Amino acid sequence: MMRTYKFRIYPSRKIRETIEEHLNICRYIYNYLLEQKTKNPKLNKKDTQKLITEHKKEYPELKKVHSKVLQMVNNKLWGNLKALGKLKQNGYKVGKLRFKSSKNHYKTLEYNQSGFKLDCKTKRLKLSKIGEIPIELHQKFKGRN
Repeated sequence: MMRTYKFRIYPSRKIRETIEEHLNICRYIYNYLLEQKTKNPKLNKKDTQKLITEHKKEYPELKKVHSKVLQMVNNKLWGNLKALGKLKQNGYKVGKLRFKSSKNHYKTLEYNQSGFKLDCKTKRLKLSKIGEIPIELHQKFKGRN
């Protein structure tokens, strides 16, 4: 069974700016992949994943974000497409996925396997390519840290 925990973090101004930059890059990748999928409906999940690695060669600023985070952007896009398809199958009237605008920007950085470390003794969360962030551990959890 997989569990999800939410904890409050207290990033410095510099870390907040870095996180905001990473969120903007993730929003850009999401919109880019959605645009490519719209142009070519035959693309599958593996194809869009390859597009990310190819796009990194053209735009080196994408390397600022951990690779797992960019993979999770791809997963989120395909999850959204799958949910939209299920709604359509169930008889609901659905449109197309919307692009993430700067007003309603991308709000989540997801690390699913690597790129992060939680140190319970010092109460710090280390995120790859971002830095260490003080964290409030208000509940205990099971698992390795």
